[in-house]
Amino acid sequence: MILTDGLRSIGAGVRLWFSPARIREEGATPDYRFSLANERTFLAWLRTGLALVGGGFAVDQFLPRLHEGLRVTFTVVLLVGGALCALRALNHWVRCERAMRRGEDLPASRFPSALALGVGILAAAMVVLVLLGRTG
Repeated sequence: MILTDGLRSIGAGVRLWFSPARIREEGATPDYRFSLANERTFLAWLRTGLALVGGGFAVDQFLPRLHEGLRVTFTVVLLVGGALCALRALNHWVRCERAMRRGEDLPASRFPSALALGVGILAAAMVVLVLLGRTG
């Protein structure tokens, strides 16, 4: 029963991604400045996701002499990170818009910390490889 309720809740949240008009039915319209700021944040997260995807392709194409296992790992981590960033952007936009309309606190997220940590670790690994002369 709990699993079924959880899946329904997830399904309802995902349906909101594709029908923003349903979000307008909730609560009161917030100050437009806040909605526009929420959209700018959404677009910034999409740009970050695109940058990660571009970085993944760059690692794959421009570091052919890097050990294949490392190259594939870095490429996949960057591509998956970009995809997660885009999905998280959409989810966070919906959650923030709903919270503003309901007069609730904005939702907290651990995703920025996880993303920063992941990018930092990947960058540190690349610095080590560059210093060892293993990138090209």
